[in-house]
Amino acid sequence: MYQTKAFAKNSADGQFEVIQIGRLMTSDNDVEIEVKYCGVCHGDVEFSDNQLGNALYPSVPGHEISGVVTKVGKNVDNFSVGDRAGIGFMCDSCLECRSCKEGDEVGCKSGFIQTFNATPRYGRVSTSEGHTLGGFSGRISVHHRFAVRIPQGYPLPAAGPVLCAGVTMYNPLKRFGAASGGKRVGILGLGGVGQMGISLAAAMGNRVTAISTSASKEEAAKKMGANNFIVSTNDKSMKNASNSLDLILNTIPGVHDVMNYIPLLARKGTLVQLGAVPTQTVSVPQLSFVFNEISVAGSLIGCLQDTQECIDICAKYNIVPATELITWEQLNDVFNLLRNGNDRAVRYVLDLDKSLEKMSVGARVRMSMVI
Repeated sequence: MYQTKAFAKNSADGQFEVIQIGRLMTSDNDVEIEVKYCGVCHGDVEFSDNQLGNALYPSVPGHEISGVVTKVGKNVDNFSVGDRAGIGFMCDSCLECRSCKEGDEVGCKSGFIQTFNATPRYGRVSTSEGHTLGGFSGRISVHHRFAVRIPQGYPLPAAGPVLCAGVTMYNPLKRFGAASGGKRVGILGLGGVGQMGISLAAAMGNRVTAISTSASKEEAAKKMGANNFIVSTNDKSMKNASNSLDLILNTIPGVHDVMNYIPLLARKGTLVQLGAVPTQTVSVPQLSFVFNEISVAGSLIGCLQDTQECIDICAKYNIVPATELITWEQLNDVFNLLRNGNDRAVRYVLDLDKSLEKMSVGARVRMSMVI
């Protein structure tokens, strides 16, 4: 194994600290990436806080990774040293089942492996800690199939969020017919995922409605491409928009009444649930669904082909998520913001170069004091 520094939590209520981790040496089919940036997602908070009850410690979060290829295996012909590359929510799958062979790694029969907080099963992403460790680290290696090429000219700090939030929205837009435009699309929840949804849906040629509890987000939503804005806590605003949408993508990650938004759907409309709350169930008003032929569906992330398509589209249409760079000392504060509902239209991104540089400077200062 090779060694690299990482930023980890050792318990649900712990603070971030610096640790040394080991990763498998880069194999003949792998690419090794020097991590330059890693977006901070609400999912990082959920897993490392053990909100889902399955946290593995030490927890090194991060699945919105962007960086530069520093090593390639002898069987790799789609990447070269110096290429810009990223890794999203998945870092491995069996590669042998029907779903994997058809390019649907999300549907892997034996289960795909998350980039952090998962137990490796296929012998490719083992670590010194026995479970996957994410992008809050200096280097990472994966099978070349799970690396995504970042187009030249696309801002590297913004690329990571596209590989998670972006493809999470791209997949249902494509699946439910909005990729070719002409749909009336509602984006419910305007965090990092919702912001990407607005921009992608608008670029595809759809009429986009942003839906939020916060009226303060209207200006930002319209700058991203929204045509209309609904304040979901305002009865008049909701009533005026009834039966106006063909598709609603619900990104809200917390407990809420999903059925409150069904009246916004037009006949034969679909609400797609993206924000998952393990303890929440959905009760369906059957008559309304039957007579209006309304559907409720679910969507997780996207396969690697969808992920590549998504970042290529973002590069083509200059869709760049708003980001704010942070260093590792700010991680605890940023996680607190996300726990409490981030009201800012921005994606926080960990700057690994600056974070690791600060550590080195600190080490040199401590050494000089000892001398």
